[in-house]
Amino acid sequence: MENYWSYSLTVFMAFFAIMNPLVNIPIFVKLTEGTDEKEKKVIAKTANIVALFIVVAFILMGKYIFEIFGLTIPSFKVFGGVLIFYIGFDMLQSKRTNQPLKDKPKFDDSVAISPLAIPIMAGPGTIVTGMNFVVNADFLQVFITILIFALIIFCTYLAFIYSNYIVRLVGENNFVIIGKIMGIIIGVLGANMLIEGIKLAFNI
Repeated sequence: MENYWSYSLTVFMAFFAIMNPLVNIPIFVKLTEGTDEKEKKVIAKTANIVALFIVVAFILMGKYIFEIFGLTIPSFKVFGGVLIFYIGFDMLQSKRTNQPLKDKPKFDDSVAISPLAIPIMAGPGTIVTGMNFVVNADFLQVFITILIFALIIFCTYLAFIYSNYIVRLVGENNFVIIGKIMGIIIGVLGANMLIEGIKLAFNI
């Protein structure tokens, strides 16, 4: 039993480090600009359900999914790196405006699927981490891995739902600064993921 507790703690720390719910708040706020609370809840719910489904599917059948579609970890990392870098760059370049909007902009809720669910939440790092934990795992360890990931997903959902309160608590101006810093960090993470994908592809 002690081994299972140690395993659970390791899995939790790994998933939390990769999918830190608080780190994703600036991205969620940026991607849901111009939406009301109802739309934000729908986007948060959709993104988290999709991310949960994707990662659990890869935990259970990852090896076979990659083989069927001819996917490779390097290509997944390259694509995810490019997309994440673009999001970070966009966060860094965005500017606030004090001019009121005359008409509510038309919003595309597909951002819940991409890029929010994948690759930001269910990205290459998350998927590979989940797959690695169950390579030689028994049934209970597989169940623990899925349960812990579901817990992280729930925490992320709460962070998204209460993102406005968190922004107010931190302060809007401070949050803008944090958003810029996160843009740099996310851009660097994207670039790093891209480099890792290229290194793996060419065995560098």
